[in-house]
Amino acid sequence: MELRIGVVHTAKEMKLEIDGTADEIVKLFDAALQAGAPIVWLTDVKGRRLGAPADKIAYVEIDGDGAANRVGFGR
Repeated sequence: MELRIGVVHTAKEMKLEIDGTADEIVKLFDAALQAGAPIVWLTDVKGRRLGAPADKIAYVEIDGDGAANRVGFGR
């Protein structure tokens, strides 16, 4: 599934492919924000770690079915 994270005052969003369900990702973000974590850490499908500053997250977009990757007129 593809995850996109918008960060305040940053023109480019963070994009990564991750394993898991949308509910698991939502729970991860909720837990980190409620605990007051300074950084939300994620691991993509290739094993790379990405940290997003918790207090600067503008939005989180989860694309579970790959709908954003469609190309052509059948959209």
